[in-house]
Amino acid sequence: QPISPIKNFFAGGFGGVCLVFVGHPLDTIKVRLQTQPKPQPGQPPLYSGTFDCFRKTLVGEGVRGLYRGMAAPIIGVTPMFAVCFFGFGLGKRLQQRKPDDVLTYPQLFAAGMLSGVFTTAIMAPGERIKCLLQIQAATGETKYSGSLDCAKQLYREAGIRGVYKGTVLTLMRVSPARGFFYFLLLFFFLFLPPQPCCSVSDLSVPRILFAGGLAGIFNWAVAIPPDVLKSRFQTAPPGKYPNGFRDVLRELIREEGVASLYKGFTAVMIRAFPANAACFLGFEVAMKFLNWIAPGL
Repeated sequence: QPISPIKNFFAGGFGGVCLVFVGHPLDTIKVRLQTQPKPQPGQPPLYSGTFDCFRKTLVGEGVRGLYRGMAAPIIGVTPMFAVCFFGFGLGKRLQQRKPDDVLTYPQLFAAGMLSGVFTTAIMAPGERIKCLLQIQAATGETKYSGSLDCAKQLYREAGIRGVYKGTVLTLMRVSPARGFFYFLLLFFFLFLPPQPCCSVSDLSVPRILFAGGLAGIFNWAVAIPPDVLKSRFQTAPPGKYPNGFRDVLRELIREEGVASLYKGFTAVMIRAFPANAACFLGFEVAMKFLNWIAPGL
C-alpha cells in the first residue's frame, strides 16, 4: 500500500494522544521511582514501591500531580507518532524489491528500528522536559512553571545541547524497542507470517487492543534498562555524569546493583498494556475515518 504521510500524521498523532492520556499517570510514577535518591543509612526510601508512590502523589498533589509534565509529550506526540508510523512504512518499502513482496519478521524488525531513529529527534527534548517536571514536585523545589518555561531555561543554561541531553540514551531505548514492538504487533495481530492480503482495518477491536497491549508489554521489557539510565541522566545536575550514560551505569551498578536497572518495572508493566492498546486502537480508528472522508488522499 502507498504510504500517505498526511494520513499517518493525523492518525499517528491521534493514537499518540490516546497513549499519553491513558499512560501518563503511571509514567509519572515510573520516573519518580527511577530517579528517587538513594536513602541514607537507617532511613526508608522516599517511595517503597509503585503503589506507595501513587498514593503519596495522589494525597500530596491530587490528580494533577499524576499528569505533571504532560504538555511536553502532548505537544510532541502528533509529529512524533506521525514520523514513527511513516518511518515504519518507509522502512518496509525500502526493503521491498517489488511492491507485492512479503517481508520477513527480521525485515519488519529492521523497519521498526528505523522508525525509532526517526522518532528520537522529536522525542528526546520532550522526554527531557517531561522528566524534569515530573520529579520537581517530589524534590520540593519549583524551578519550572511549565513545559515552555522549562525549555527556555534549559536553552538559556546550555543551549540546544541542554534541551537534547540524553538523546543517545533515548535512541538506545526507542530504536530496538520499536523493532520488537512492530515485530510482535503484527505477530499478535495475525499469528501467521504477514500476508499482503491481510488488512489490519478488517480486524476486530478486541484483537487490535490485545495486539497493541501485548506488543507494548514486550516493547517495555526491552526498553526499561536504557529508560532508567535516560531518566537518571536527563534529571541529573549539569556535570554530574561527564562520560554520559557510562557513568550513570557504573554508579547504579556500584551503589544499587543490577536490579536498579529495572526500577519502575511494576508501573511500566501496568501502564504498557492499556497505553499501547489505546494508541494503536486510536491510530486504526483515525485511519478508518480518514480513509472514509478522503479515500484518495
